Amino acid sequence: MSTIAGVDVSLRAQELTDRMAVFLHEHVLPAEPLYEAYRAAAGPADHTVPPVVEELKLRAQSIGLWNLFLPAESGLTQLEYAPIAELSGWSHDLAPEAINGQAPDTGNMELLHLLGTPEQRCAWLEPLLAGRIRSAFAMTEPEVASSDATNIATRIERDGDEYVITGRKWWVTGAADPRCAVLIVMGRTDPAAPVHRRQTMVIVPMATPGVTVVRDLPIFGRHDQHGHVELRLDGVRVPVANVLGEEGGGFAAAQARLGPGRIHHCLRALGAAERALAMLCDRARRRVAFGVPLAEQGVVQQQIAESRLAIDQARLLCHQACHVIDTAGNKAARHLVAMAKVAAPRAAAAVIDRAIQVHGGAGLSDATPLAAMYGWHRAMRLFDGPDEVHLQSLARAELARTPVLPL
Repeated sequence: MSTIAGVDVSLRAQELTDRMAVFLHEHVLPAEPLYEAYRAAAGPADHTVPPVVEELKLRAQSIGLWNLFLPAESGLTQLEYAPIAELSGWSHDLAPEAINGQAPDTGNMELLHLLGTPEQRCAWLEPLLAGRIRSAFAMTEPEVASSDATNIATRIERDGDEYVITGRKWWVTGAADPRCAVLIVMGRTDPAAPVHRRQTMVIVPMATPGVTVVRDLPIFGRHDQHGHVELRLDGVRVPVANVLGEEGGGFAAAQARLGPGRIHHCLRALGAAERALAMLCDRARRRVAFGVPLAEQGVVQQQIAESRLAIDQARLLCHQACHVIDTAGNKAARHLVAMAKVAAPRAAAAVIDRAIQVHGGAGLSDATPLAAMYGWHRAMRLFDGPDEVHLQSLARAELARTPVLPL
């Protein structure tokens, strides 16, 4: 029996973590040049899948590193999955998908598992769990502040046995991937209902008439293979049976989806931070400036120490949130998740930035993965709720506490 943050975890969980570390270093990281070469040759507008992705998926399945994010499938707790998720963050483009632990599919699979009907699970959850298709989550809109989910303006109107969906979405991650077969769309079904009962989630097959990909949005100039797209929904019709959960339950479903999903993002961010710190230390040992290695210069030593401090603090917060999810549920962990969602991306972006600085010009270019890593983890301070929203909820919770003052 081993422990994580003082909590006992199973021998199987430790074995899977060790297996993931070997898989990462012996197969995933060496595959990155093949992935990047394919994408460079295909061009930024191409979203076809580099063959090495499917090769890694097959290898991961063969050694039992598959669907570990979902307790019902893997038997792992969130805390037991935490170090595996962190290791996958070392290679953002390859490792999460290799083990079928990539966003947004994991969140969508969690929703389908929790709320889907048997027919919905058969049609969409099973092929997602098998890695045969990809999916996307269409919530954010260009015309409203979507950090407040009650602002969502896309209309979902009932017409007999069908819903008619009209609106614009953007930052729909994954929707440019040719394997993306289904969207989960959040929209407004009843504008007159109480504010948190106006929204509904509906399953929309990607090939449905009226679904149009307008453009793919780059992050700091870099186009993701899966895409972050703007979508137009023009009178899209789907059966009423495609409602996910219940009509009016979209806001609650979004909160359920974002609990474990947010923590998984945070854990992957820690993995990226660990990789950046390893690169920083390696560079500092090998690079000589003003007659001595950078590792012997006090300012660089301080950057290394600050990085270790930030990573370990954020990791403990993430592990605590995982443990509370496991023992008391998503709702009880919501404030810990909010804290982790602020702390982990901040830590990752800061560590990656320090590594860029020590690498000089190489850190700014595609000569290292640091620039791409920084872009994604800076964006993480916006998606799944911007820092300001999480901080606001934390402040309200703190103000609502009854203070214990000394007599």
